[in-house]
Amino acid sequence: MEPFPWDPDGLLRVSDAQALGVDPRRVYDAERQGRVMRVARGVYALPSERRPESVHRLEVLAARITADEVVSHTSAAVLHRLSMLQPDLSKLHLTTVGSDRGYRRRTRHVHPGPLAGAEIGQVGGIRATTLERTAYDVARSSRIGFAGALSVFDSALRGGADRRVIETLCLRRQAGVATARNAIRWADPLSENPGESWGRAQLIAGGVRAPVLQHEVLDEYGLVVARLDYAWDDDEGQVRLAGEFDGLSKYVDHTRRGETPQDVLRREKERESMLQDLGIAVVRWNWADLRAGRVAPRVSGALRRLRLV
Repeated sequence: MEPFPWDPDGLLRVSDAQALGVDPRRVYDAERQGRVMRVARGVYALPSERRPESVHRLEVLAARITADEVVSHTSAAVLHRLSMLQPDLSKLHLTTVGSDRGYRRRTRHVHPGPLAGAEIGQVGGIRATTLERTAYDVARSSRIGFAGALSVFDSALRGGADRRVIETLCLRRQAGVATARNAIRWADPLSENPGESWGRAQLIAGGVRAPVLQHEVLDEYGLVVARLDYAWDDDEGQVRLAGEFDGLSKYVDHTRRGETPQDVLRREKERESMLQDLGIAVVRWNWADLRAGRVAPRVSGALRRLRLV
């Protein structure tokens, strides 16, 4: 780490450095050389983390926020570490606490309040909307509609959000509330990531029979040999079709010590062969399939071929 006076959040504030005798030109030179990156006026961070959510979190930590504002919407979702589908992180989102006035600037969107005291909390020492209010605001303002709303609600429920509180919020009359109201009906904490949520959103919109999520397949000894993202059974309760979302994280997060992503892919193929030996057909899709809207037609076709509809 650069020999600068970094604060506990990993930020370097030029004013603090100057107060400790550091020439600001050293910071600006480091920026030109790519050794630090600017996250706000007079505030810098190390460039080691480039993920948009991580950068936005630093921007939130660096922001100047008035006493009548709290972090909200996608900015609060980043603080709560909610998983979002294609979030717009181009602006800092705040909501006024005691007034119904808001405004938009190039890098800041202040939403009109007011906010009730029960809708305000703290995340890492920063005042922000609560987990439930944050998910509600993101859901009703998602630029991709139902899929984005479902994704953030799934994530919030995984994180311990109170579904009843969200359902109560969805009774309000606010822009986008119809989308949020529809999404919370279908939200499920067993959906493990935005890709899985998006796949479910397409199945729901396409009228496809609802799957069982995270179904465990047992061997003859009762041991778990596979866990399926989505599963469809027959009239006798036997799983006949598995749906699997192949996101990049599957080949990164599931890599064992000494393995490569290719090793994970090989294991996935062996797993699929095992499922087929058990009489379970497999339908797979990835991000490109999700973007093209191919999930519902593909699953519908498989269900028809297996006479499960």
